[in-house]
Amino acid sequence: MPRKIIIDTDPGIDDAMAIYFALRSPELDVIGLTTVFGNVTTELATTNALRLLEIAGRSDIPVARGADDPVALPFGGPVPVVHGEDGQGDVFLPPPTTHAIDQSAAQFIIEQIMTQPGEVTLVPIGPLTNIALALRLEPRIAQHVREVVIMGGNALGPGNATPSAEANIHNDPEAADVVFGAPWQVTMVGLDVTNNVIMSAAHLAEYGQIDHPMARHIARITPYYLEFYRKRHGMDGICVHDSSAIAYLIAPSLFTVKAWPLRVDAGEGIGRGKTWPALGEVDRPSLAPWRARPRVNVCVGVQSDKVVELELARMRG
Repeated sequence: MPRKIIIDTDPGIDDAMAIYFALRSPELDVIGLTTVFGNVTTELATTNALRLLEIAGRSDIPVARGADDPVALPFGGPVPVVHGEDGQGDVFLPPPTTHAIDQSAAQFIIEQIMTQPGEVTLVPIGPLTNIALALRLEPRIAQHVREVVIMGGNALGPGNATPSAEANIHNDPEAADVVFGAPWQVTMVGLDVTNNVIMSAAHLAEYGQIDHPMARHIARITPYYLEFYRKRHGMDGICVHDSSAIAYLIAPSLFTVKAWPLRVDAGEGIGRGKTWPALGEVDRPSLAPWRARPRVNVCVGVQSDKVVELELARMRG
């Protein structure tokens, strides 16, 4: 049986790639998209999610609109320099003909998990606000979810939103600390691996040679993303962030994983949004902030070429 997943998303060029990767993978059954601020506003994220599903011919998949702001502070704003004013590389698609369901993202997450206990995996590839809100409304989802696989965080290396923090976690550190501290199985697919999974310009050019609507859309939007990486990082390629979480679901053997309790810096200083693993002896009194926290599976190594080939193979598919 395919694994049932809900993708919590802020599309986003790399989100579009991840959503289509999941839809093209028979191991996965995407039972819903929930939307959140991040790369774009939640309103535009919802519009983009609906557009992406229409392009894929999968408007049967429900879209639930989520939170407009973090749990504690106002949203700092989208990043058009990375994803375009429309979040899709400034291709400016026509408005969707479908609509989000009359249910919030948190309510949808709760309903799906509680009516299908042990079957639903949450795949947040944006800020973790909706997940934290669902936990607040119904803590029992922690006992009934199958797993939570997150794209976000940086346990051992630098951030990308700031020198200390990864963008998704930095957008709502308070929510992230709640999610990492809940009594459920969390796997963090963060910058420790995604910075090493690179699709070259030649890889991206392959999308233009694949004759189906999802690949054609990716071929239209990725030049904008590639140009950002060229200007900002001097790379002739892009980091495969969100799609790496999808690859983990399909082929976890491609990743090396360590398990540590995690805390998220939710202070107001330069470390805000940093994901801190307890790397030493976690039971010592001096490590009280991590005491009684569950261990999080943290991806620390990856067979990057195989992850890239897996995504491309599914899109050729």
